[in-house]
Amino acid sequence: MNGFRIAGTGSYLPERVLSNFDLEEVLDTSDEWIRKRTGISERRLARPEQAASDLGSEAAIRALTQAEMEPADLDLLIMATITPDTCCPSGANWLEKKIGAHGAVSFDVTAACCGFLFGLSVAEHYLKVGTFANAMVVAAEVMSRTVNWQDRSSCILWGDGAGAVILDTRSKNGAEILSTIVHTDGSRGENLLMPGGGSSTTPISYESVDQGIHYLKLIEAPTTFRVAVEHFTMACEEALEVNGLTADQIALYIPHQANIRIMQAMAKKLKVSMDRIFVNIDHYGNISSASMAIGLDEASQQGRINKGDLVLLCGFGGGLTWGSSLIRW
Repeated sequence: MNGFRIAGTGSYLPERVLSNFDLEEVLDTSDEWIRKRTGISERRLARPEQAASDLGSEAAIRALTQAEMEPADLDLLIMATITPDTCCPSGANWLEKKIGAHGAVSFDVTAACCGFLFGLSVAEHYLKVGTFANAMVVAAEVMSRTVNWQDRSSCILWGDGAGAVILDTRSKNGAEILSTIVHTDGSRGENLLMPGGGSSTTPISYESVDQGIHYLKLIEAPTTFRVAVEHFTMACEEALEVNGLTADQIALYIPHQANIRIMQAMAKKLKVSMDRIFVNIDHYGNISSASMAIGLDEASQQGRINKGDLVLLCGFGGGLTWGSSLIRW
């Protein structure tokens, strides 16, 4: 079984900032209400001409630069997204073309907010058995195109952005992924649902648009918060158990940025300080599959991670999906 290292990371956030105060102008809401409920103060929105692969290409180029690689060097290109440019071809195909990775095999992975973890898991298996020598996993989302901007309970949550990581079997000095664990529970997929565009509602019609079928729908049942906290915590505890570690040995936790209250409750259950929980939801909102990838790159760039540190990525999202990735920096 081949070993591999993280050779480079990168991220990209669109320039346009949509603040809570901007939303106050068009919705019956307030900055205080949004921050107290979610922890979000602002989010980034893609330009009208930008698709997911455009955001992903910016993050990909930055990761390639850090890894001192050319796009043509890539063997495998996986794009994690629920907002691809088109249903066919895949977002990864568009991304392959835009960055010039003409020698890479490319395809998408769809696992909602845990998409980055699932992409890492797929890439790891290809690298370990020697099918490919390197792989890039790019998580890119344009969530702002999926929401109903008149629904104040939902539209406040989402933002756009992309993150990328390069894994290389020939790299000797990069961070090492010790484990990646993923789970699903398909019986509860209706809790986060976007039926429009799928085969159950195509072709798109005036009726489907009028009914709002193409908007992302988040079902907030009374148990939603508790279920989310349980799965975030369970993902962390499983990673710790598999690797023979305790919660206090992790230098930095990088959770999916779903809600600040969920992260606070997770920290309390794990009995770790919020100082060890990476948080950027206040600036970016929920970017679905891209949030952990962006967090990993930002934590590295900000000096939040030192050589030898243990870093734990954990996520929970629609599907249901949940999982973790433990990294020794």
